Amino acid sequence: MGRMASLTDDERRLFPLKTVSSVISLFQSIFKRTTEPDLALLSIIVGCIENTLTCNHQLLGGAKSTVLAAATTVDETSEKLIVIPPIRREDDFPEIEWSTVEALYIKFRAVIKSSVDLTQYGCPEFATREIVKRVSDVIWNTLTRSYYKDRAHLQSLYSYLTGNKLDCFGVALAVVAGCQVLGFDDVHLALSEDHAWVMFGPDSKETAEVTWHGKGNEDKRGQPVDSGILARSWLYVAGNPVICSRFTEVASLVSSINPSITATTDSLEVASLQQSLLWVLYDGGHLARYPMALGNLADLEELSPTPGRCHCSQLFSQAIEVARRCYGNSHVYPYTYQGGYFYRNRMYKEALESWANAADAIRSYNYSREDEEIYKEFLEIANELIPFVMKVEGSGHSARSILKDSECFAHLLRFYDGICQWEEGSCTPVLHIGWAKPLVNTISKFDSQVRRHVVISCSELADGEIPAVKPPEGKAEFHREDLDANANQVVLPWPLEKQQEPEERLVDSEVGGKAAEQKVLLGSTALAALTDLCGRTILSPAFFLGSDIKAGSDSQAFQTLTVSGTAASTDNPVKTTTKPKLYLRSHKMAGLKDLLLSEKLNTHAISLQLTAQSQVQLGGRKLRGEEAKDAKQDGRDANLSRPKRTRKE
Repeated sequence: MGRMASLTDDERRLFPLKTVSSVISLFQSIFKRTTEPDLALLSIIVGCIENTLTCNHQLLGGAKSTVLAAATTVDETSEKLIVIPPIRREDDFPEIEWSTVEALYIKFRAVIKSSVDLTQYGCPEFATREIVKRVSDVIWNTLTRSYYKDRAHLQSLYSYLTGNKLDCFGVALAVVAGCQVLGFDDVHLALSEDHAWVMFGPDSKETAEVTWHGKGNEDKRGQPVDSGILARSWLYVAGNPVICSRFTEVASLVSSINPSITATTDSLEVASLQQSLLWVLYDGGHLARYPMALGNLADLEELSPTPGRCHCSQLFSQAIEVARRCYGNSHVYPYTYQGGYFYRNRMYKEALESWANAADAIRSYNYSREDEEIYKEFLEIANELIPFVMKVEGSGHSARSILKDSECFAHLLRFYDGICQWEEGSCTPVLHIGWAKPLVNTISKFDSQVRRHVVISCSELADGEIPAVKPPEGKAEFHREDLDANANQVVLPWPLEKQQEPEERLVDSEVGGKAAEQKVLLGSTALAALTDLCGRTILSPAFFLGSDIKAGSDSQAFQTLTVSGTAASTDNPVKTTTKPKLYLRSHKMAGLKDLLLSEKLNTHAISLQLTAQSQVQLGGRKLRGEEAKDAKQDGRDANLSRPKRTRKE
């Protein structure tokens, strides 16, 4: 066997592997003695345990299983029948013998070395595009002819060597492992949130597609990924993928472990193995730039906290911090991981904020059909999770919680603003009537006073020049104040807004003869108190009977007003006293601004505006310059790429 695959005597004595602790000891030993852990070897070990515990339950009772035998040449017909013994009570899983792992590993090396002749490429020091493409072809051509996008447990080399099946991540991992077998240590994985490709070359700057995505009908293997980055597709995270070292690649294969047995059942042993291995990698600093792995570890910690470790909420926050610091906030899943955690723990306001932050991350991309996974994520949030939150908060004892919080309404608008801006400039529309109905229903849950308490401004500046939730520095941005009873609007610049905010003027009063300082909000609160005082006076029986009304002193009258104003403020449906400020950056949401702030919602108009496709690039491309002139001379529409067909009589 090669230099990388050989284990020390101490490591071999850990076999047969039958407990999680023995696997952890093996990984720790390998990490300590080498900087180039063997991806193929580790993927086979992990895949063998995962598949044994999740796929073939009949094997646990001692049934026969088929494993490809060791061979120096590729012989797909050679098979060896082995019997897996039942699990003993003190073990975590059936025994994994070294002979089984060794047979599969030798098989993989034989496939790669017998199919790639490096002398044809001049035996280069670093990998070339042709070599990477050749290794990809070898893996590709030995797979079954079907694509397995949504099937579980097909990401490891164990699945490849025992069933010739791999998912799209598994193909990319197999290509990197194959290049490692050939001695090219410069080939590394680049991971987005739903795709993988490789980086190679002397400075690891060259890129190449090595796998498919989606349904596999577009095979781009061997091509650079520049076109996907230029198209601003989320699939390529704006050129900010996780560029892996060998240890990060090990983290990726560990993070890709799937403990699910069925849609509703997980293997506790596999989940425990994954959690323990991720902590080993975390302690070694190998997750420091890997937000997805941190999110997976946080999910596992939420289900089964490890004594002495940090709380899962800290891991969720750490994943977000890494995504912002290392990848320019181009990753979305760290926010949806955190939002899911808040949602499951009934922290609904925090969940809305996390989902709004996720929409802020997606707004910089253009939507395409390849972004199917993140589209489904946002669709679930908008049409299932948020409506459920509104249902829970709008009933029972929670009826006066986040529905009275204008910040929550601002988070909701920011979420949809990000979705709308994601759609702008895209060739495929995102929003349809299925999005509009839940939005309208959700907005209608908020009282008009809560909605009008949000200070909404629409910016005309280009993307990236303003923050999502605060005004630009050095710029006197304008916004409209709340509508008054006569639908009049007052426009104030930001610098004047703080000075002239009526609700920030405070008065001191003395209540009940005791000197106590109270902050009483004037404006709408004082008006409500005065109306209440007058109403109680006019509707009093003593007033109509002509009885003497004892008028108190001015101070007593003011005290009454103060007390009434304080009581009125407790009944005010607006929960927050400071007005949240929000910038709407998408055309659709900016067009909805007045509708959203109106006292009575025009749900039909909101639905029409939200599902409008005016900002989506549909149909042919626009002609410019000389092409447009030629089109005019020919009598064609300059906005169409080809002339209209003449109508048949």
